[in-house]
Amino acid sequence: MKLPLYQVDAFTGDVFHGNPAAVCPLGEWLDDAVLQAIAAENNLSETAFFVPLGENYRLRWFTPVTEVDLCGHATLASAFVVFTHLDPRREEVVFETRSGPLGVVRAGGAFSMDFPTLCASPCAPPGDLIAGLGAEPRAVLAGEDYMAVFDDESAVRALRPEMAPLRRLDRRGVIATAPGESVDFVSRFFAPKAGIPEDPVTGSAHCTLVPYWSARLGRRALRARQVSLRGGEIECEDRGERVKLTGKAVQYFEGTIST
Repeated sequence: MKLPLYQVDAFTGDVFHGNPAAVCPLGEWLDDAVLQAIAAENNLSETAFFVPLGENYRLRWFTPVTEVDLCGHATLASAFVVFTHLDPRREEVVFETRSGPLGVVRAGGAFSMDFPTLCASPCAPPGDLIAGLGAEPRAVLAGEDYMAVFDDESAVRALRPEMAPLRRLDRRGVIATAPGESVDFVSRFFAPKAGIPEDPVTGSAHCTLVPYWSARLGRRALRARQVSLRGGEIECEDRGERVKLTGKAVQYFEGTIST
């Protein structure tokens, strides 16, 4: 079986930056074991698969080891493939997902995604969180992920986490965040339980970051940067129960895989 495959760098306008996602449009679903095997073979933080659903699409995301409920950069990459290759006349697409409908619209040279807000509440820091990060945050919140808040950008950049303790935590992953030096806030994201030691740019983490920083800074519109080795930037807007995440994308390659 021959399948189309695209690799798109999301949340960046430059190849070799942002977060690379594999995108595999399908005519119909393959067996889940095949989808997982393709994602493992790609060995990227996410591989996105989608099939037609009326005028839109049903979208799923797989890490190298598991299917996930929400992924921002692979949604952005999927929209890029729809707008660039499948239907260049479109200005908007809606993906039906495990997290509900996710809309994406063209925004000049970028793409704006409508995602659910995922709030977090203050909690006592688990021992494995501190051991894993190797640093003491000023505050810890728990939601879909643990969020460790530091005093400044340099503290987030300096983290050299140990993955074994983080893998034992009872949440999807760990967000480390702080005020930014040239943006409103910065972050990094670690999800070893999902097979992703550090994710380059994590749209879904910003569903938690945006409401926190919006409340703390008193502004709905925010500029964010994920300070991983590859790095990436996201324009964010707090819309209450939803967040708008806007970023660029660029194609790295187009090809065909055999299964």
